[in-house]
Amino acid sequence: MNNYIKYDNQVSWGRTLHASHEIAFPKFSSQLENIIKQGSANKNGLLAIGMGRSYGDSCLNDNGAVIDMTALNRLISFDEKTGVLFAQAGISLEDILDFSIPRGFFLPVTPGTRYVTLGGAIANDVHGKNHSNAGTIGNFVNEIGLMRTDGSFHKLTPNKNIGLFKATIGGLGLTGVITYVGLKLKPIKSSLMDAETIKFANLDEFFSLAKESEKNFEYSVAWIDCLAKGESLGRGLFSRANHSINGDLSIEKGLSLPDIPIDAPNFALNRFSIAAFNQVYYAAGGRKKDLSQISCFPFFYPLDFIGKWNKLYGKRGMYQYQSVVPTDVAKDATKEMLEQIAKAAQGSFLVVLKTLGKIPSTGYMSFPFEGTTLALDFPNKGKSTLDLLARLDDIVKEARGRNYPAKDGRISAQMIEAGYPQLKKFEKYIDEGMNSSFWRRIKGK
Repeated sequence: MNNYIKYDNQVSWGRTLHASHEIAFPKFSSQLENIIKQGSANKNGLLAIGMGRSYGDSCLNDNGAVIDMTALNRLISFDEKTGVLFAQAGISLEDILDFSIPRGFFLPVTPGTRYVTLGGAIANDVHGKNHSNAGTIGNFVNEIGLMRTDGSFHKLTPNKNIGLFKATIGGLGLTGVITYVGLKLKPIKSSLMDAETIKFANLDEFFSLAKESEKNFEYSVAWIDCLAKGESLGRGLFSRANHSINGDLSIEKGLSLPDIPIDAPNFALNRFSIAAFNQVYYAAGGRKKDLSQISCFPFFYPLDFIGKWNKLYGKRGMYQYQSVVPTDVAKDATKEMLEQIAKAAQGSFLVVLKTLGKIPSTGYMSFPFEGTTLALDFPNKGKSTLDLLARLDDIVKEARGRNYPAKDGRISAQMIEAGYPQLKKFEKYIDEGMNSSFWRRIKGK
């Protein structure tokens, strides 16, 4: 029996890239062995996917086979003494939070959306607003179950099958199919956050706030106005927070807006509308209160309250560009990137600037290292947008930085080779039956 069906229009979250797949939807782990065997026979190989929140082509396998893991979403066990949770790879971070918060636990590291699977979070070794003191999610993984296309099953831990463990964390799904994960959660006393937002006038003030916040705040992140110039270059709003010790463990997700029903017109996001939004948002930031209690959900996941927000960029979609550059050149490189963006009058109202800490990442292909990361969306305007991104690449490469494969569907092979010094180590552990549009593009296959 063939478990795969044809699907002709799989799209990445950025909506600039599309793929045709043969796709399988297993409901029970007992189905995986046969499904993996069938899928790996495809000439373009096999890829396991989650909720499709990767912006580029790392979640696509054009003319290949794909396993949708989202129905394999069961909790396996939880030890309230150690905080270690075992769950199938297809469980969402939202489902983990719904289970763990009332029991006094939170994710040790979380990205900016809770609508990703646990397996996807591991495959991209996600980082969050607490990278300075926690590192990536890979640092909290106790165990991974990995099924390879040769039929073998491997139990990976930080002390067993170490090379394959390091290749799988941040390995973009290319080492096999992650079937389950053991993750150590962090204890909390309340579901609330003690948070504050501070207005800053330029990049110098951002770096000063970031350094100051590392001492007393677990979480920090900044929104910046990407179109500001001159003395206001890099101005923005700096948010920082700790888990509150006061309050209960109730889940307060807040009001969710309806899904964006249709694609926004292509002209809706232009230099004038973005500049106007940024001006108003920055001005409003000066009226925010000092340290106050808020629910954890709007602090960690502000965009999750707008369903299908990627449609705001219209039918042509958008590119997200995320880079990290080393601390010693971070200010100059970030300044140069923002100058290029402001000069081109591109970018959007979704711009994040953050410092990353010293804790090393586990995976050979993990994105974060100590430095400063800039992430922003660019409405797809064709050649002019791609030319701008290429100029940003040049700045990042000269600064000895790297780009994030999960966020960008047009990173060149040269940027990957220059930015990921452990690439050759990683390649030794790739499962020959696994593949993706990203990997074929990078390797020219």
